[in-house]
Amino acid sequence: MNPVWTLVVSGLTVFMAALDNLVVITALPAIQKDLGTSLQDLEWTVNGYTLTFSVFLMAGAAAGDRFGRRRVFLAGLVVFTGASAAAALSGSADALIAARAVQGLGAAVVMPLTLTLLTVAVPERRRGVALGVWGALSGLAVALGPLIGGAVVEKISWEWIFWVNVPIGVVVLVLGLWKLAESTRPDTSLDPVGTVLVSLGVFGVVYALVSTTEHGWSSARVLGFLAGGLVVLALFVGWELRTAEPMLPMRLFRNRAFSAVNAASLLMFAAMFGLVFLLTQFMQNIQGFSPLEAGVKMLPWTAMPVVVAPLAALLTARLGNRLVVAAGLLFEAAGLGWLASVVSADTAYADQVPGLVLGGIGLGLFFSPVAEMAMNVVAPRDQGIASGANNTFRELGGALGVAVLTSVFTTLGGYGSPQEFVDGLRPAAWIGAGIAAVGCLAILTAPRGRTAPAETKVISSGAVEDSYQGNLPSRSRN
Repeated sequence: MNPVWTLVVSGLTVFMAALDNLVVITALPAIQKDLGTSLQDLEWTVNGYTLTFSVFLMAGAAAGDRFGRRRVFLAGLVVFTGASAAAALSGSADALIAARAVQGLGAAVVMPLTLTLLTVAVPERRRGVALGVWGALSGLAVALGPLIGGAVVEKISWEWIFWVNVPIGVVVLVLGLWKLAESTRPDTSLDPVGTVLVSLGVFGVVYALVSTTEHGWSSARVLGFLAGGLVVLALFVGWELRTAEPMLPMRLFRNRAFSAVNAASLLMFAAMFGLVFLLTQFMQNIQGFSPLEAGVKMLPWTAMPVVVAPLAALLTARLGNRLVVAAGLLFEAAGLGWLASVVSADTAYADQVPGLVLGGIGLGLFFSPVAEMAMNVVAPRDQGIASGANNTFRELGGALGVAVLTSVFTTLGGYGSPQEFVDGLRPAAWIGAGIAAVGCLAILTAPRGRTAPAETKVISSGAVEDSYQGNLPSRSRN
C-alpha cells in the first residue's frame, strides 16, 4: 500500500463528507424558501441523512472487512457522489429528502473505511502523523462548513452545496482505483442477524431522537421508537455474545480503553453539535448576521482545530493520547461554560470570542488523538469494525446532543423573542458544558497501554491481509 496516496484519498473523502453535513445546515433557510417546504420537511433534509448514516455505519465497516475495504469504499463513494448530484437536481422536498437519505448511506460506507484503510497502509511509526492529518482535515471541514455554506448560498445558490461534491468525488474515485491497495480480513464471515438487529436498533434510537423537536420527549411515537430501539439493541448484544462470528465482538467492550474512547466520542459530539445547532441560529436570528457572516464569526471555534492540530501531535508524543483527549474535552467544557455565562439578548460578539477560542482548542486537541487512540486500543484484525463502532457512537452523540439541548431550549425558552431565545440557550449551553466535562472523566477511565499491533503480510493477489498475533504487552502513547 502507498501510505501517501492512501492519506490523500482518505483525507479528501473525510473532508468532503464532513463538509457536506455542515454546509446543509447553513443552507436550510434558502432551501425552504426555494422549494416552499414545511418546517418538518426542512428538518428531514438533515434527519434523513442522519438516520441512514447512523444505521449503516456498522454494516459498512463489516462489509469492508468481509468483501474488501477498497472495493466497498469505492462503491460507497459512487453512491455518495451520485446522491449528491441527485440532491442538487431535486425539484421538491420529497426528492431532496430521498437523495439525502442515499447520501447518508454512501457516507456510512466510506467514513469508517477511510480510517481503516489509512491505519492498515501507514507503518506504525508514522501512523500518528497520518492520523493527525486525517483529523486536521476533518477539523478543517468543521471550520469551513458554515463559511462555505454561507458563501455558496449567498453568492450562487443552495444547489451548489451538493454540486461541489461531484468533482471531488470523481477525483477521489479515480485516485482510489489507481492508488489504493485492497485490504481484507479474510477470516471474517457475515453476521446477517447481528447486522439486521444493530441496524434496526440504531434506527429506532436515532429516529426517536430526531423526532423530539416535532413531537416532544413524552409523545408515544418518541417513547415507542426509543424503547423499541433499546430493546432491539439489547437483543443484538445477546446475539453477539452467543454467535461464533459476531460483527461486533462484545469482548471489545471489556477493554476499558475501547469503552472509554467511544463514551468520550459520544459525549464530545453531543456537546459540540448540540450547541453549534443553537449558536448558529442565535447569530443569525438574534444578532442579525447573514449566513456568511455567521460562518465567519464562528471561525474562532471552528477553525481553531487546524491551528491546534500540530500542537496536539507534539503533546501526544510526550503525554499520550489519553491525556490530550481529556484536555480537549476540558477545554470544550470551559468554552461552552464561558458562552453560557456571557450570552444575553445584546451580547457583544467580542464577549463570545474567548469561549469560541476555548472550544476550538478543545476540538483541536480531541480530533486527531481520539482517532489514533480508537485504532490503537484494538488488535489490527478488529480495526475495521472498531472504526465503524466509533463513528456510530459519534453520530449517536450528535443526534443525542441536538435532541437534548434543543429540548432544553424549547422547554425553558423559545423563538418568541430575543430574551426568550437566550432564556433557552443559556441552560442548554451549561448542559453542553457538563456533557463535555463528563466526557473528560470518561476518557480518564482508560488505562495506559494497548493491544500490540499485529504483523501485516501481503498475500499473492497484492491485497493486504490482517493477521492477529495475540495480545502482547507493549509501550503505548495512549
